Amino acid sequence: MIFNRLGVLTDEVSQNITEALDWAENNGLKHVEIRMVNGRNIADFSDQELDELLYEVEKRGLFVSAIASPIFKCALDPSRVVASGDTFGQEEDSVENHFSKLERVIKICQKLKADKIRIFSFWREENPLTYEDEIIEYLTRAARMAEENKVLLLLENENSCNGGYAVEVANFVRQVASPNLKVLWDPGNEAYGGSPAFPKGYDQVRGLIGHVHLKDAFVGKCVPIGEGTVPFADQLQALRNDGYEGLFTIETHYIPEGGTAKEGTQMTLDGLQKILGVEVEK
Repeated sequence: MIFNRLGVLTDEVSQNITEALDWAENNGLKHVEIRMVNGRNIADFSDQELDELLYEVEKRGLFVSAIASPIFKCALDPSRVVASGDTFGQEEDSVENHFSKLERVIKICQKLKADKIRIFSFWREENPLTYEDEIIEYLTRAARMAEENKVLLLLENENSCNGGYAVEVANFVRQVASPNLKVLWDPGNEAYGGSPAFPKGYDQVRGLIGHVHLKDAFVGKCVPIGEGTVPFADQLQALRNDGYEGLFTIETHYIPEGGTAKEGTQMTLDGLQKILGVEVEK
């Protein structure tokens, strides 16, 4: 049952953490994924702030499932022209400094009693295959750090990065071949980038998935679940059939005209319930 494993990225509801956590609790969700809180990236939080955050999460009967970090949203070589995207409050930095950030984010993950960290595959090069060996070397190094600290790294298919699509992140994860690096499958990102999410994209990452983000999209535009091109009923059934036992996180990336992020995320939750024909316990 997906709703027993369903959570939300808190800043997709509100930057106000109290409002976001209350929404998650009131809608019967089980966990939260943390990225931005009160306008700041979680990677910048002090230990005291993390203790306060964890208290607020746990007193509502929730748990932190993952840290949605900006790790490796950076250029392999700043002298080359590459794509870029949202860094969620983090400034452009070097690869080596991102490894230092990863050390801190691992500690943050452990402090919040989580075991998963979302990462990326560096800003997209004009020809990512040219730099594949370098990307694999860095991801392997990161996976070793994760193994030493007993956390799982989740490599998301993100259009602005070298692992922009399912086939690319699957290739990276297979080559690294570490139990501490898996795919964070986001079918909405696949559709947003113009590649069919299911069955084409899913077939590439099948068996490699450690976490799933839920959003819907057309090419270049995110929409509530049920209004885009991702066939979620088929996608979710395939995950069940394939024995996926991990978690699901709503990451709407949609705000209705004149509305709020919370309203957009509520529309996605409602759309998901409609597709599955169930209601969340409240």
